[in-house]
Amino acid sequence: MKTNIILDLCGGTGAWSKPYKDNGYDVRNITLPDYDVRTYIPPDKVYGILAAPPCTMFSFARARRGVKIPRDLKGGMGLVYACLRIIWQCQYTIKNEASKTTTLKFWALENPNGFLKHFLGKPSFIFDPWEFCDMYKKKTHLWGWFNNPKKCWFVKPDVPKFGYNQNIKSNARDRSITPQGFAKAFYEANK
Repeated sequence: MKTNIILDLCGGTGAWSKPYKDNGYDVRNITLPDYDVRTYIPPDKVYGILAAPPCTMFSFARARRGVKIPRDLKGGMGLVYACLRIIWQCQYTIKNEASKTTTLKFWALENPNGFLKHFLGKPSFIFDPWEFCDMYKKKTHLWGWFNNPKKCWFVKPDVPKFGYNQNIKSNARDRSITPQGFAKAFYEANK
């Protein structure tokens, strides 16, 4: 059993951190209504951090059928900043021979392709769920310090965009759940 602490910031259903939990890690899902990343103080000796702040304000989908829905980029960035603050706070622990502490093993911040890249810069890793054997498209960006997960598909299959297939639910909550294939591959690369 691993006793390493994994923080799942804005983790919602916990789909991204599930492989860690299934393998005995001490996973802490920091998500509303129980926890608010804006006020959360992380514990000492965090092993890894997964952060998935809501994409609502950064999504290209805010303009539909010619109707523009107002964006609150400042509010959206407030949650991103809160996730980064926790990452930074955990990362400040630098390797010190006297205390035997180390920095984070990994951290990753996830968001679908959208306006967040204009604030955080070029992502470290870009993927579509189909590349991890989840049969739909949803271009997703990762920023952070982590080992790249290994993709299982290298030739793009004929798969629908999320929500354009009768077999895939198209509500916002379901679209925000981390694909299982990606979550497993990320875990395998970052144990």
